[in-house]
Amino acid sequence: MTTQRRKGFKAIAVFLAFAMAQVYIQLSFAEATSSASTAAVPQQFIARLTTTGGAITVNGASAASGASLLTGATIETPAGVSATIDLGALGTVELPPDSAIQLDFADSGEVRVKLIRGCVVIKKNGPGEAEAYTAEGASEKTNSNRKGMGFCYLNGALSPQGTSPLAGAAAGGGGGGGIGGGVTAAIVVSAIAVPVVLWAALRGRGGNPSPSGL
Repeated sequence: MTTQRRKGFKAIAVFLAFAMAQVYIQLSFAEATSSASTAAVPQQFIARLTTTGGAITVNGASAASGASLLTGATIETPAGVSATIDLGALGTVELPPDSAIQLDFADSGEVRVKLIRGCVVIKKNGPGEAEAYTAEGASEKTNSNRKGMGFCYLNGALSPQGTSPLAGAAAGGGGGGGIGGGVTAAIVVSAIAVPVVLWAALRGRGGNPSPSGL
């Protein structure tokens, strides 16, 4: 084989090796791009709504049981209607009648509830924190020892109301028609004191209430 022919074969071999390398690089890049494009894209987390007593308002539109809620929604319950928002593995958010919140949540487990009026109960499950807050800066968060919390809006503050939104609304005095704790205590004291005073008066008169005992 002549020297010229050897050089020709060598040039062809170098060219083929270069061409195969380019093809390999292009195939690898295409495969990576295809894998990235076909990878499962996380879907936006959707909450489910259940109402009791009728329809409520979500972002200004009427909504009833079975409606889907996306993060950032403003939810309002009218008088006589309560709502439960099911966040799946993240927990639930409950609203009694005549309440309003803005609800934000994420797949990471974070739940934020801006209490605008009325009351709210948050029951947190899974990872992440739940926070109840107001536009005035009040804020309360769940932790490892507190997975459930309930609050009513009170002059920009968060007034603790236990774990039942209906009981919380009643305790918050939103309707103005309930009997306060001080009135209840006064009734109890009076119920005890009146019989005791009568008993003492009768005993001091010899136990005979008739005029003949004078």
